[in-house]
Amino acid sequence: MAVMRMGYVHARVTDLAEAKNHYANTLGLYETLAEDGKVYYKAWDEWDHHSVVLEEGGVGVVKFGFKVEYESDIDLIEKKAQDFGLTVERMSKGENPEVSDGIRFIAPSEHVFEVYHGQTLIGTEVGTHNPDAFPRHLVGVGVPARDHALILAEDVRTMENMFGAVFDFFPTERVQTDLEDKDAHFIASWMTANNQIHQIAVLEGPQAKFHHFAFKLGDWTEVGRAGDIFAMDDVPIDIGPTRHGITRGQTIYFFDPSGNRNEVFAGGYPAYRDRPINKWTPDQIAKGTFYHARELNERFTSVYT
Repeated sequence: MAVMRMGYVHARVTDLAEAKNHYANTLGLYETLAEDGKVYYKAWDEWDHHSVVLEEGGVGVVKFGFKVEYESDIDLIEKKAQDFGLTVERMSKGENPEVSDGIRFIAPSEHVFEVYHGQTLIGTEVGTHNPDAFPRHLVGVGVPARDHALILAEDVRTMENMFGAVFDFFPTERVQTDLEDKDAHFIASWMTANNQIHQIAVLEGPQAKFHHFAFKLGDWTEVGRAGDIFAMDDVPIDIGPTRHGITRGQTIYFFDPSGNRNEVFAGGYPAYRDRPINKWTPDQIAKGTFYHARELNERFTSVYT
């Protein structure tokens, strides 16, 4: 396996001070570096230097970083990306603080993807020697890790093919116009390279747009507590607490002060390459998205950055 996981999300925010209050004090991320209008964060159970980068100046996503297991994987993925027809450039160590050299390319969706093999090891907040279950002094929600992201693209099938051919991802869930037709139109796809139910999802929509990125929680109780914290901090909630039919995850969607959508996500089921794909038809998207209410709100389908 080459790609182990999505390593970081780099997003834009309109006001860095407001964003820092949201991500540090409400979500409970730990600041690891601040420089040049950017701030870098990790969650308490993450060991690399950062998993979230915020940059002042607008909204939406700047780029995604994917971490591979070995330095030699960079060359393999570079060749696979070129074979897929993508233009690849080399990325030098230090272009991203505390991140190794690697490659960078623009996906068919017009999102920027970086691939790297190393990031400065900081360690989790509980360490690895006889660790406690969680840090004693969590702040806000106290999210343990960043989880996944959902992006938009005009051609979902091409994006699924790209993730498979270049990163060796496989789809776990998909919305398509026909369950049996191999040429069915793909409306959305959820993909991963490991046992996480999805690391990235792609929804049909405008190129280069960003729907949300998510933070991991443990269970329903933690999702409910997060909802209480959001109410205390006047965080605008999009929807939830509720459950997804697709992935079976428990969720709340909400907005940061700039209007970027976040999510807290718990549950799901383990992904395996030999497990059949869960396929959904367009008439069941509401059930798949919000399993309890089985209806979509206007914001969820029309607001993206």
